[in-house]
Amino acid sequence: MNNKSIGERFEELVTIVERLRAPDGCPWDREQTSASLLPYLLEETYEVIESVDEKNWEVLKEELGDLLLHVVFQASIATEVRGLTSMKV
Repeated sequence: MNNKSIGERFEELVTIVERLRAPDGCPWDREQTSASLLPYLLEETYEVIESVDEKNWEVLKEELGDLLLHVVFQASIATEVRGLTSMKV
């Protein structure tokens, strides 16, 4: 069992996204913009809604994770482009 706090796990997620967006990170992730990610964000949001409507709690856990990833991804881009810090989100 993982004994890390939710804060530590969230920090790890932020670090992973930052690493993917770094100059030596993933080319696909680096070229994304807030606007280019909107279709994916919308799709994940609909998948969360569908999971709740269907009362599929196992799938909901996965979809909430996907949605959280997109929130962190958007915050990372906003930090790079507009100086927003994750602490302000």
